[in-house]
Parts: sequence; structure tokens; C-alpha cells
Amino acid sequence: MKIPRGIFAGLFAALLFAAVLVGSCGVLLESALRAHAPVERYGAAAAVVTGPQRVETRVKQLGSPPAKQSRPVAEPARVPVAMVERLRAVPGVRAVVADVSFPVLTGAGATVSGHGWDSAALRPYKLSAGRAPQAPDEVVLSAATGAKVGGTVPLQITGKPQPYRVTGLVGAGPAAAFFAPGTAATLSGHPAHADALAVLTDRGVSPRVLQEAVRGTPGLHVATGAARGDAEDPAVAAARPDMIELSAVLGGVAIMTALIVIGGLGALSVRERARELALLRAVGATPGQVRGQMVRQALGAAVPAGVLGGVSSLAAGAGLHAAMISKGVLPEGFGLSLSPLPALAALGITVLAAALTTLLASLRTARIRPAQALGEAALEPSDLPRWRRVTGLVFLVLGLNSLGVSMATAGQAAAASVSGLVLTLVIATALLGPSLARIGDRVLGPPVARLAPVAGKLARHASTTAALRAGSVITPVALAVAFAGVQLFAQTTMVRAAEVQAADGTRADQALVSDGPGLPPGAAEAVRRTPGVRAATPVKHTSAIMAVREMGEQALRSLSARGVTPDAARTMDPGAVSGRLDALTGTAVALSRDVAGGVRVGSAVTLWLGDGTQIKARVVAIYERGMGFGDLLLPHDLAVAHSASTLDDQILVAGTADLRQITAAYAGARVLPAEALAARQSEALRLQGFLSLVVVAAIAGFIVIGLVTTLALATGARRREFALLRQVGATRRQVVRMVRLEAVIVLGTGLVAGALIAGVTLLAFATAVTGLPLPAVPLRPAAALLLVVGGSGAAAMSLPARALLRRRAPGTL
Repeated sequence: MKIPRGIFAGLFAALLFAAVLVGSCGVLLESALRAHAPVERYGAAAAVVTGPQRVETRVKQLGSPPAKQSRPVAEPARVPVAMVERLRAVPGVRAVVADVSFPVLTGAGATVSGHGWDSAALRPYKLSAGRAPQAPDEVVLSAATGAKVGGTVPLQITGKPQPYRVTGLVGAGPAAAFFAPGTAATLSGHPAHADALAVLTDRGVSPRVLQEAVRGTPGLHVATGAARGDAEDPAVAAARPDMIELSAVLGGVAIMTALIVIGGLGALSVRERARELALLRAVGATPGQVRGQMVRQALGAAVPAGVLGGVSSLAAGAGLHAAMISKGVLPEGFGLSLSPLPALAALGITVLAAALTTLLASLRTARIRPAQALGEAALEPSDLPRWRRVTGLVFLVLGLNSLGVSMATAGQAAAASVSGLVLTLVIATALLGPSLARIGDRVLGPPVARLAPVAGKLARHASTTAALRAGSVITPVALAVAFAGVQLFAQTTMVRAAEVQAADGTRADQALVSDGPGLPPGAAEAVRRTPGVRAATPVKHTSAIMAVREMGEQALRSLSARGVTPDAARTMDPGAVSGRLDALTGTAVALSRDVAGGVRVGSAVTLWLGDGTQIKARVVAIYERGMGFGDLLLPHDLAVAHSASTLDDQILVAGTADLRQITAAYAGARVLPAEALAARQSEALRLQGFLSLVVVAAIAGFIVIGLVTTLALATGARRREFALLRQVGATRRQVVRMVRLEAVIVLGTGLVAGALIAGVTLLAFATAVTGLPLPAVPLRPAAALLLVVGGSGAAAMSLPARALLRRRAPGTL
């Protein structure tokens, strides 16, 4: 017994796309696990001494001892320059460079990295012309900037642009500006500290010896090898945990989706070949032989599909990684790791999924008596097995319970529960599919019968007598609509909420922003002195780490934070439900209600600032517009002191004063109207959702391919049914119309089921995120989703039916 070519092709296509999906998520996961920033400027250094690169602590767990958790810090943790002499005393150490980095904006509007001239030896940069800088107003620039030796260039660093004389040029390498070491230390804003201490050696020096040399200062870390890149660019290490979590979740969703789609195809292929299996049992084949035959045939499609899909997944994962880099979702230095592991995992999962689903689908047919198998091959069972009804109801209850949990949580916990909620309800739909098909026939059948009395009655009869087949169709339809709808419109709901919160909470009339690295500290004071300005609030974007309560347990999370001055209430209203923003001084903090987790005003919380510095902060306010104004509000001076640069990201201005003198004085500065701030602030959410949208599109496409394959196979297997209808007098047109109307009943039921699953999930998500059950569902994308799923399903039913009916002799159909 050979597997029919149509069934083989359908299984092969579904398994191929499943392998590509799983493998591409594996590429992203492996890249995240192995990611290190490239070693560029520290290439000549044998080791790099930095401050703490991770925060580690124990957090409370529900019903278990505190668990150790860690998160990387996003800002460089500075090192005392006094440690240089101690490191120089280590035998074998030739030199120690106290490296500092700060952004420099050239007169042409380009941003370069500023350093001390002693740091040039680390890459190394070599003079191609001129000499090293010596005076405070001297600089060496990269030749790519177009500067000339002996010329004067305006550079903006800590204030308005100042003239610097170019004493030399360096060649290949990232664009940079080198100053005299003492000048660079002053310009960095922290002359007694360095971003890192780069150790150059004449011969190999053990990292353990260097670690012993700095043992007296807690928190210092010695990085060697590839870890030097993380010291050079902390952004890559900071992006790793979220990327690991996201790619693992999406990979799990891809696997579960593949199991559902492939399981439906496997069940359909077994059901359509039930007559052959029954004949095998009748001539003496044992249940084990029948099951073995079915599994071997499934593996015959799974192995080549898994191999081809696994290899293709490496290219797909690399393309997705490149797209994320180009969109700014991942930092530039987030490298791509390619190995056979994702391809092998995709092959293994594909083969296992095909074997497991085929085995489960063939269990009953191979086990029952041959006479009973022949009877069921001619007529489908009219009722669901008890185990299927009970299991379906269990998953339905679990889904409803998850729905309640989602509505009771907030923030990241609510977002993380969405995919699991959808899959739980879809599994319940798959198990109870035939029952849903009968319900759909009772609702949609009468209108269809009234629309076309003959073809409509035939369509109703076909959909009710073949409820198992209809249930196999409803599942991928509901899965496609529910999964794609939830993922797409959860993202639009979050973006809309951020825009609304930012717009409602903005009291400023305009804002000063920069097209470069930021606005120097003096810009805010210059704005305040401008006639017509009632208030000016500098805003510094940074991050913080804090233990957040999620679903009864605590988890260490990296949170978005903003540093603002005590007069922030005059330009912004984050929606304080308790406390006051004018108390944001010293080590005070205001918390979004999404991360407060029951903390009250006046309480003390432990958090770690952007560079990993631990503080005990006093909570002075709780606010509700966290999506529009970040998870935390910090005192401006505190945020600046623990950030990589002293530059502000924007200045909120109350008053319609003319700020053209300010924009002319500071390079890259421009004015935005207040209404444009909301879109600017929600752009980060759009970028964060880029990976989810791409993978969702791929998974939804895979589901649609599985749906089309399932419907085409199911329709192609109805040769005898169509022949019988033609023999009793039905015309080709009536049969085709019957198939179309049956598609209306079956696909309509699936679309409604998927829309209901998406609807209740989005209502719960919107309630958790915005406090109101009002998800943002754009009509055009929603209609397009329903049209694509329904239209492709209808085409997959009607086209094979028309092809079968083109034959002249009805008895040969």
C-alpha cells in the first residue's frame, strides 16, 4: 500500500514549512545564546576590567525558597581610575589605558565616538597624517570625516559647538575623535572614573592574577577573549535575555502550531484511507503492522521535508536576523551564529511530529475489528469518543481560567499569557471540532438552504454527515484567524495605548529634540531663559532593574526609566493615582502601576540603575500611564549620573515661545509640536513588535498552507460522493454550488470560532494593558485577514471539485 501522491505532497509541504519555521526560530535562539559584541576597539588589549556587567540577586518565589536571578546592565559600569596603578604593578603588564567614550557631534551633523588619545593604541588606530593632540582645544579625527590637518572644526560635546584644531588624522576604523587624555576625561563628565581599563601585556597574564589585583574593589570584572566585546558595547548583552525569551516563546508557538496543523493533516490522511486500512486488517494484518506501515509512510515525507526545511531555515533565520538589525530592533553588534544545531532540531521535531501525529491518528482504525473498520470507512461515526469530549472540555476550562488570569495581570505577564491562551482555546476547538461543525450547521445551514433550495440542502447534508471532516477544516481556519488576529491586534492595542497615554499626559506645547546623540546639559537652561517659556523639563531615557511581582511571584526585570526634574508636572501628567512628582529628588522614584505590584507611596524598594548601581529608593508616586511615560520616573540628576552620556533625549516645553535661536545654537536640535511626541514615543513599541509580526506572518502563512492542503485533500477524496450525485441527476453546476455553499457553512463556522477566540483574548489583553476592554482592531487589516483565510479555503474546496467534475463519465469520478 502506497501513500497517494496528493496526500504525500500535502504532508511534505506542511512538514517543509514547519521545519523552516522551527529552524529559523532556533537560529535566533542560538544567536542570542552565543551573542557577544564584536571586539573592535579593544582588539589589542589582553583583558578589560569593567564594573559589574550583570545584576544578581535572590527573589521571592511562591511556595519555594528565594531563587537566584540575574539581568545584564544596559549602561557601562564605571571603574575608578585609581585602579590603573594597581594593575600596572602586575608582572607582565605593559600598560593600562583608562578608556572613556562619549558622543561627539560634528559640524556636518555626523556623530562620532570621542576618546582619549591613549585609547587609540587599543584598536589600534594609527596616524595617517599629523601628530597626536596635546592642548585642550586639539583633536585627531578619522579621515572619513573629511577634516584637514591644521584646519578648525566645530564639535558639540557638552554644550554649544566649540572650535577644535585638527592636529592629525587616523585611517581605517569606525569614525572617532581623539583628544588629549586629560581633556577626554573632563569631557566625559566623570574625570575620576573610566568606562573600562584596558590591559596590554608583553606576555600572557592570567585573568586570575588580574582579578586578584582588583579584589579590593567589589564588583569589578575581568573580561578576556570574546567577552571583551561586551565590555566595549553593553547593548548586545542587554538585548540577549529578551531575545532568548522571545525566540524561545515563538519557537514553542511554532512547534505547537505545527503539531496542530500536521495532526489535522495526519488524521485526514488516515481517515481518507480508512477503506484500505480496513482491507489490510481483513486480510490478516495485525494492528502493529498497520500502524507501522502508516508511520513509515509518514516518515517517507517527513525526512526529506525535514532535511530540506532544516537547511532552508538557516537562510531564513539569517534573513530575519539581518532584517532586525536593519530595523534597529537589535544592536549593530548582535552577531549571527550559524551551526547545524537549528537544522538538526528542525529535522528531529518534524520527524517526531509526523510520526507521533500519524501514530495517534491510526490507533483506533488499526485496533478495531476489520468488519467495524469497513463500516466506519463507508460512514463516519456520528458521535465523538468520550475521551475527546472530556479532553476538549478540559482545555476549554483551562482556556477560560487563563482568560481570567490574563485579565487580572498587567504588563509583561499579560502579554506573555496571550499565546498560551490562544493555543489552549484552539486545542479545545480541535478536539470539539465536529460538535462545532454541527452547531455551525444549525446556525448557518437554514440561511444557506433558503438561498439555494437544492444545492443548499445538499451542502447541509454534506456538512452534517461528514462532521469529522468538517471539524478537521474548522481547526486550521480558527487557528489562523485567532493566532494572527491576536498577535497583530495585540500589537496595535499596545501602540494605540502608548499613543493615547502619551497624548493625554503631555502638558507641553512643544518639545526640543535632537537628530544626533542628544541635547547638551545647557540646552534646558537656555530654553528656560527664552521669553514665553513657562517651564522646561529635560528628559533622560535610561533603564533600571527591579524585582517585579508577576502572578504571585517576583521576577527580576529590565524596566524603561526616564529621568525628569521636580517641575515635571508642569509639562507632563503621567496620571498619578497617589503621591506627587515634585518629590522626585535624591534617590526617590515614581513607579508605574504596572510594575508597582502592591507597593505603596512611602515604601522603600531596591532597584539597580542603568550602570548596575544598587540603591534603596523611596517611592514618592504611583502613576497609571506607564506605557506612555515608562515604567519608572527617576530624578534627572540620578539618571544622568548613571548613564553612558550626560546628554538629554528631549526637553518638554510649556509655552509657544520661538525656539529658533536654541535650534541654531545647538547642532542637530529641532522643535516638535506636542501632537508629534506621542507617535515618536510609540515608535519603540513598533520596533519591539517587528520580530513578532514577521514570525506571526510566517506562522499564519504556514497555517493557511496547511488549511489549503487539508481542504484540497478532503475535497479530492470525495470522488465517489460526487459521482453518486451525478448519477442520481445532479448537474455539475449544482455539485459545484453545493461545495461552495458547504464552504460557507464550514469555513464560516471556523471564521466565527477564530474570531470569538481572538475577541475574548484581545478583550482580556486590552483590559490588562489599558484598564478598559477596548482593543484597537483596525477594520481593513481585520477584513483582509478574514478574506485571505476564507477566500483561500473556499478556493481550495471549489477548484479541486471543478477539476473532478470536468470528467465526462460520472461513473469514473
